[in-house]
Amino acid sequence: MKQNSTTTPRVSTAALARLVEKIACFDGDFKTAIPALMTYRRSSASDPMPTVYGLGLALTVQGEKRATLGDEIFSYAPGQSLVTSLDLPVISHITDAKTSKPYLGICIALDAQVITQVAAETNFSLPTAEHSPRALSVVALDEGLLDAITRLVNLSNEPDYIPQLAPLIQREIAVRLLRGEHASTLRHLVTLGSNCQRIAKSVSWLKQNFIRNVSIDELAAKAHMSPSTFRQHFKYVAGMSPLQYIKHLRLQEARQMMLNDNLDAGSAAMHVGYESASQFSREYSRLFGQPPQRDIKRVKDSKAKPSFYF
Repeated sequence: MKQNSTTTPRVSTAALARLVEKIACFDGDFKTAIPALMTYRRSSASDPMPTVYGLGLALTVQGEKRATLGDEIFSYAPGQSLVTSLDLPVISHITDAKTSKPYLGICIALDAQVITQVAAETNFSLPTAEHSPRALSVVALDEGLLDAITRLVNLSNEPDYIPQLAPLIQREIAVRLLRGEHASTLRHLVTLGSNCQRIAKSVSWLKQNFIRNVSIDELAAKAHMSPSTFRQHFKYVAGMSPLQYIKHLRLQEARQMMLNDNLDAGSAAMHVGYESASQFSREYSRLFGQPPQRDIKRVKDSKAKPSFYF
C-alpha cells in the first residue's frame, strides 16, 4: 500500500480541542445546532471499517485517524485537514485514542452549490480538461482555515447568532478551501467540461442507480468518454474501478438495511441488486470481514453505529 505524504502540522489545535470536548463530553457522534457540523469522540482505537466519506471537510483535533482509499493510505492528525469532493467508499479507523486522551474529531459538510458560487467569483487557474485530481486530499491546516473552523464550532454555543453568522463562516471556509491546497480536489464540482467533472457526474449517477445492472460501456457513453479513458480517470479519482465502486455502494446499503430495517441477508441482497445470495455473502464477508448475520450481530451487540460520516 502507498502511504500519502503530509506536511508536519504547522498550527496548534489545542483550543479547538477544548471546544470540541465540551460538545463531545463522552464517546459518540454529536450533532450540533449548526446542521453542517458534527463532532466525534472515542476513548480507544477502532478496527478498520468500510464506510463512505461524502462531500466535506474533516479534522482530527486530538488523536489520529486513517482512511484507506484503494491502495492509498491517508492519515490525519492534529494540524492536518481532509477534504473529499465525491462520495468515496473508504476503510476508516481511529489509530490513536485512549481514555486519558480520547480521539476528538470534526466533520463539516460542504455545500456543492456554495462551492460552485464561490468558484465562479474566484479568479483561479482551472486544471486542463485532461487532468483528473484525486477526490480526497490531506494537507497541512493553515491558520486562516483553523480560525474559521474554530469560530464555527464556537458559534454552536450561541444559537441566536447561528442563522445569520453560520452561513457566512461556512462560505469563508469554502473560499479558503478553494484558495488553498485542497483546491484541486474540490474542482471536480466546478470545472465545466473537464474529465474530472464528467467522472463526478458519473459518481452522482451511480449513487442513485447502483441497484441497476450497468456496463462500463454505458457509463463511458454517459460521460462522453471511451471505455478505456473512463476506467482510467474513474479509478484515479475514486481510488477504485467503477465496478468495485458499485459493489461497495451495494454492500454498504445492504448493511444499513439489515441494521436499521431488520432485513435478513437474502432480502437485503435482492434490494440492492444481487441475484445470487451466495455471491452476496462472499462479497460481504470479503468487505466486512464476517458473513452478514455474524457481522450484524457483532455490530448490534457492540452498539456501534456505522454511518456515512467521517
